Amino acid sequence: MHLAKTKKERVFIYDTTLRDGAQTEGISFSIEDKTEILKKLDSFGIDFVEGGWPSSNPKDHEFFEQAAKLKLSKTKLTAFGSTCKHGTPADKDDGLKALADCCAEYICIFGKAWDFHVGVALNIPLKDNLKMIEDSVRYLKGKSKKVIFDCEHFFDGYKGNRDYAIAVVDAALRGGAEWIVLCDTNGGSLPDEISAITWEVLRDREGMNVGIHCHNDSDLAVACSLAAVGTGARMVQGTINGIGERCGNANLCSIMPDLAIKMDHDIGPVDLTKLTALSAFVGETANMSPHPGLPYVGERAFAHKGGIHVSALAKDPRTYEHISPEKVGNKRKILISDMSGKASISTKLKEFGISGEDKDNKEILKRIKELEAKGYQFEGAEASFELLVKRFRHDFVKPFDVRGFRLYIDEVGENDIVSEASVKVADRHGNIEHTASDGDGPVNALDGALRKALARFYPVLNTIRLTDYKVRVLDEKAATAATVRVLIRSTDGKDSWTTVGVSQNVIEASLLALVDSMEYAIIKHESCGNKK
Repeated sequence: MHLAKTKKERVFIYDTTLRDGAQTEGISFSIEDKTEILKKLDSFGIDFVEGGWPSSNPKDHEFFEQAAKLKLSKTKLTAFGSTCKHGTPADKDDGLKALADCCAEYICIFGKAWDFHVGVALNIPLKDNLKMIEDSVRYLKGKSKKVIFDCEHFFDGYKGNRDYAIAVVDAALRGGAEWIVLCDTNGGSLPDEISAITWEVLRDREGMNVGIHCHNDSDLAVACSLAAVGTGARMVQGTINGIGERCGNANLCSIMPDLAIKMDHDIGPVDLTKLTALSAFVGETANMSPHPGLPYVGERAFAHKGGIHVSALAKDPRTYEHISPEKVGNKRKILISDMSGKASISTKLKEFGISGEDKDNKEILKRIKELEAKGYQFEGAEASFELLVKRFRHDFVKPFDVRGFRLYIDEVGENDIVSEASVKVADRHGNIEHTASDGDGPVNALDGALRKALARFYPVLNTIRLTDYKVRVLDEKAATAATVRVLIRSTDGKDSWTTVGVSQNVIEASLLALVDSMEYAIIKHESCGNKK
């Protein structure tokens, strides 16, 4: 097996988020979504972006019409489709005509490379499938298109009937395909199988451009893609955040830094320092937040909780980080919990720009452990932790106090429930404001009343909104007397922060988290004002 590679050899990145990624359960990109993602991928430096299948639905057809108006600087927009239908000549096939007529310079078509699929799914003679592949590629070439051919189910096909799978590759080459992409469509192959088979395909075909397309059904899509590159593949297909049908596709957010940083390959004009932002953008647009544990780009990718780890990191980050988080646009995160030590507290204080004495750090650590024993969780609520630390300082003055609140829940009609909250607050100078607000529920009403009352003193709160609200029952056996933990995520449109409240009363827990959120927003705003 040949596993050697030439240092800094060019590997092309092919993104199929807008086509394969759109097949993810729960994702439905609008034309506007696809256009914005395409522009973001172009700005990031992706070589190829597969925009969709023009003849499959009106939305993709309209998307390509819109995309034709864009001036892409780095990306080659690619259209996707299949070979001609059995019994229909390539030049008469409506699907191929749509591909030939679309604005894309590159066309990616797929054909069956597994004899089992040809017989069962297509139910046609094996030789007819080969002719369909060759004729389809040749037709598109005749229309001045550059063709990428995806050998669907190639690795399963190779393992089942090597000669036929190779015959599919040769048919596409005879037609004039620029790239041959070997697909592990069912995601069941192992990295050593991918490596060995890719080498067999390349061995007697000098100069052939080979790509790899892996699915993640065995949780090996990234490993298999890298194995193929290690053997000679020079294009990697995948999606941002690994989204895709079933278990997803190979995750380009892992593959790109692996190729560039670990394997020292040239991946073109890609700017890896924008990778985390790209991951977040696609996740937000897809309305599917990326998993926080994703390598490189996840919120937890460089998060450290154990005190021993943090102590070592303070001496040299290489002790517990395989790369600098800044290389991929991420950042180190020190988590504060009952597992923390003094080093964790000191590091966190420095992160907040706060200088603290060792004596203070011990008291803060003691207080954290007391609160976490009651159910608090600061590793997911850094804004509440920062406020806790500030409250230990003698120069800190709370911006406001809640002097009292009431909740009213009335039934209107047969099925409608209306919530109203009344709140009395005082600012740091003792000025009082007493007001009320309706809401969709008691917490929403309480949020509205608190914001309304405080906005008189702190107008910045008019720009703050809640983006997430989570309730966790900490002791289910206690039934209705159980302690609950409430986490609230807030944003000012630029930054986001999370606060926490704990109580046996869900309303009180919510109020504690709400108060922290607004107090944090005020202090953050005032701090920015002082800097200016």
